[in-house]
Amino acid sequence: MNILDESQIKKIKICGQKLAATLSEIEKHVQPGVVTLDLDELAEKLLLEKKCQPAFKGYYVAGAGHYPATLCVSINDEIVHGLPTKDRILKNGDIVSLDIGAGYEGIFTDMAVTLAVGKIDEAASKLLSDTKTALYLGIEQARRGQRIGDIGAAIEKFAKKQKLGLIRDYVGHGIGTKPHLPPQIPNFGEKGTGQEILEGMAMAIEPMLTSGDSETIQESDGWTVQTTDHSLAAHFEHTVIVENGKPVIVTRV
Repeated sequence: MNILDESQIKKIKICGQKLAATLSEIEKHVQPGVVTLDLDELAEKLLLEKKCQPAFKGYYVAGAGHYPATLCVSINDEIVHGLPTKDRILKNGDIVSLDIGAGYEGIFTDMAVTLAVGKIDEAASKLLSDTKTALYLGIEQARRGQRIGDIGAAIEKFAKKQKLGLIRDYVGHGIGTKPHLPPQIPNFGEKGTGQEILEGMAMAIEPMLTSGDSETIQESDGWTVQTTDHSLAAHFEHTVIVENGKPVIVTRV
């Protein structure tokens, strides 16, 4: 269950700070010419130094197997679950999504950012800015007594206003004693619908928007998810705990 007690809330805040500090350090290494596998190895090293468990490495998904890395690295038209390898090198003008999870004393957090590699064009920059805005609009709705549908409705309304594609095949989720717990938290929906948001509820909210349409395809590696029209995709995520009725972002430095 993703309703945490007082002790677990303290742990998720510690875990979130450790994860945020890790990703902040990784971000400094994102530049043209960087090998994505090097970013992954750095991510694992930093988490282990902080006494954290890489939440994604070895994570089992039916049909795909065990995820082989600590960090998901998705480039340009890749939405989520991109595999870091020694052959994938960041280039000037790319955008890259970094998604990472951590466990600390049995409690998990999850977060993602999309970054510019070198100099990117205005349209790509706007996609990043808008997706980040969508995340915070969704988080604002994560209040005690509201509904899960309120989160998705806020994100969907903004995405439509900005004329962006909204990924529907992959959604946010509860989190806490496991990296993924009920309920699912779609980035679309109707206000006033879905599960009631309760005190102590932990959620990973993660809008994924594109510069084109919302259709997705899985690449031959069995993990990487790509836009079918090859439009750019951006992904931002925070772990949030509902405390005193309000959303508290635990994965923020």
